[in-house]
Amino acid sequence: MDLNRARQIISSPEEIRVTYNGVAVRLIETDETNNTVSIRPETNPEDLMQLPANELVEG
Repeated sequence: MDLNRARQIISSPEEIRVTYNGVAVRLIETDETNNTVSIRPETNPEDLMQLPANELVEG
């Protein structure tokens, strides 16, 4: 996934499925300086992680 698509998903009123290593995640915000996305795994929503945008998969 690219950073632009991550921003679109964050601002979308629809629920769009995104995974990281097969785990469903919720996108929180993007960091354009580092090309990363803050995410929370749906299995452990209290965890906040910064991941490279290209490691996230839509669908």
